[in-house]
Amino acid sequence: MPGEHPELYEILDERFRTGRCAAGDSRLEKLYDGCRWAEGPLYVPAGRYVVWSDIPNDRLLRWDETTGAVGVFRSPAGHPNGNTLDTEGRLVTCEQGNRRVTRTEHDGTLTVLADRFQGKRLNSPNDAAVKSDGSIWFSDPDFGIVSDYEGHRAESEIGACNVYRIDPRTGEVTLVADGFQGPNGLVFSPDETRLYVSDSRANHIRVFDVRDDGTLGGGEVFVEGQLGKFDNIRFDDTGRLWAAAMHGGVHCYDPDGTLLGRILVPGTVANIRFGGAKRNRLFIAADTALYSLLTSVTGTPALPTAARP
Repeated sequence: MPGEHPELYEILDERFRTGRCAAGDSRLEKLYDGCRWAEGPLYVPAGRYVVWSDIPNDRLLRWDETTGAVGVFRSPAGHPNGNTLDTEGRLVTCEQGNRRVTRTEHDGTLTVLADRFQGKRLNSPNDAAVKSDGSIWFSDPDFGIVSDYEGHRAESEIGACNVYRIDPRTGEVTLVADGFQGPNGLVFSPDETRLYVSDSRANHIRVFDVRDDGTLGGGEVFVEGQLGKFDNIRFDDTGRLWAAAMHGGVHCYDPDGTLLGRILVPGTVANIRFGGAKRNRLFIAADTALYSLLTSVTGTPALPTAARP
C-alpha cells in the first residue's frame, strides 16, 4: 500500500493499516545524539522547542524547532526524568536525584511541588500527568535510589512504589494507587475518565477509573507486555494508546487492548511525546539520542483541557 514503510512499521492488526498509523515518514530523524540516557521529551508549543532529560548527565536539554540548535536548558537539574506542562504552560519536572517534583515558573525560578508523603521523603519521582482541574499526578518508583547512576543511592523511606496526586489548591500529596513493582509512565484518557499507569517491572499497563473527588477505582490490567518492557505512554486523539516499549520499539494499542502495530526504533526506547504545530510529530527518546517522526496520527493536546461529558 502506498505510504507504508515496512522497514519502520510492523503491522500486527489490519486496524493499524486502515487507521493510517503506518503512513507517516519513512525514516526516523535523529535530532541529537550525545546523551547517556535520554528520557522525558516534551514539546513546548509557546516556544516551539523540545525539552528532554539526560538523567545520568544531570541535565535538561533543549532542541529548537526553528533552527535545529541544541543547548543545555538546565544543569544541574536533579537527575531529571519525566517532564510535562501544567494548565498555565509551566514546566513540571520529576527530579529523581532530588527526589521531588518541581515547577519552573515563567521567570525561571523553581517551586517544589512535592518532596514528601506523610513526612517521609519520596523515592524518585519518574513521570507526571496534569489533569484539567490543575491537579498533578506522578509515579514514584525507586529507580533513582537503587544506584548512583540515575540519582543517589539510598534506602526508601516509604518502603513502596506508588502513584500520588498533588491537590491544586492545598498542595497536599495523597496516595491514589499502590501495589506496583515499578510504576513508570502515566496518562489520562482524552476525556479524563481513566488513568493508565505502566508498571515496568511487572511489564503491564493498569487502568483506573478517575472519580470526581480525586480518588481512583479499578486498577485492572489493560495490557500485558509482549514484545518489550513498558516505559511511558501517550494517547492519540482517536483513543489509541501508544507505548514506549524499550527494546520493543513504540507500540500502538486499540482501545480494546489489541496490539495493532509497532514503530521499530533502534536501541532502547525510553519515552515518547507527540508535538509540533499539528501534534503529529512523535518525539522519541532512545538510548543516547532524541528522534522525531512525522506521523499520520495526531496526539492529544500538550496542555490539559476540560474533560468532555
